Amino acid sequence: LENLRFHSEEEKNDEGFARQLAAYADVYIDDAFGNAHRTHASNVAITKFVKECGGGFLMKKEVNYFQKCLEKPARPFVAIIGGSKVSGKLEALVNLIKRVDKMIIGGGMAFTFLKAAGYEVGKSLVEEDLMPMAAEVMKTAKELGVKFYLPVDCVMAPEMSAEAETKIVPIQEMNSHWMGLDIGPATITLFTEALANAKTIVWNGPMGVFEIDAFGRGTAAMVHSVANSYAMTIVGGGDTDVAVHKTGESDKITYISTGGGASLELLEGKELPAIAALDACGGAL
Repeated sequence: LENLRFHSEEEKNDEGFARQLAAYADVYIDDAFGNAHRTHASNVAITKFVKECGGGFLMKKEVNYFQKCLEKPARPFVAIIGGSKVSGKLEALVNLIKRVDKMIIGGGMAFTFLKAAGYEVGKSLVEEDLMPMAAEVMKTAKELGVKFYLPVDCVMAPEMSAEAETKIVPIQEMNSHWMGLDIGPATITLFTEALANAKTIVWNGPMGVFEIDAFGRGTAAMVHSVANSYAMTIVGGGDTDVAVHKTGESDKITYISTGGGASLELLEGKELPAIAALDACGGAL
C-alpha cells in the first residue's frame, strides 16, 4: 500500500475507504500510538469492518504508563509543562492541576503566566487572550494546595538568534525591549530542588528555545535533573523527546512516549479516538 495520507479519504475517516482497507484483513492490530489522537479511516472507521481488533504492545505500554501516572501516581506527583504556547497545553494544565502535588511551568508559555502575575516580560512570547486563564490556573493551584513554580530568572536576548547578545536577569528586571528565551541558573536550581522528593514526574515541553545552544542550557539541565531523580519519569512530546536524546540521558528515563499529540491528549484526560474505536470493533458487520 502507498502512504495512506495520499488518499483524501484517509483523513476524512471515510467508511467506504475503510471498508476497502478492511477487506485485506481478518484481524486488525493498531500499534500506532503516535496517530491515536487522529480520527482517520485506517485507525478508526476500519474497526467497524473487521471481526477481531486489538491494540499492539506499544499502544498497551503507552496507555498503561499514562493511566498509572494520572490515576494512581506515587506521590509527590510533579508535572513539568513547557513549550512555547499556553494555548497548546491549556486543557492539560486544567486537568493536571487537579491531580498533581507540584506544577513547574517553563518555556515560552511561562511568560503568559508571569505577565498575568503582574511582571514586565518585554518582547517575550505572551498570549494576551489567555492571561485570565493563566491567572485562573494559578488561583486553582493555590486553592488546592498545589505548589506552583514559575521561573525566577531567565536568559534574555534582543532577538531569537544564535548570534544575539544574551543576559541572565531576574524576572523583576526584564528588559522591556528584549525577550526571554530560556530559564536562568537560579530557576534551574529552584526547579531541581522541587524535583528532589518527587516519586512521579511527567514532563511535556522544553524550557527554552533548545534548538539554539545559547538558549538550550535550561532544557539540558532539566533533563539531567529528571534523569537523576528517584521518581518514575515519563517524557511526552516530540520536542522533549528530542531534547532528552540530545542530552544523552534517555536510558535513565523510565518511559519516553512516542506520540506528542497523543500523549498530550491523555494528559488532558481525553479518550483517544483510535482506542475508543478498538472497543467498537466489528460494529458494522
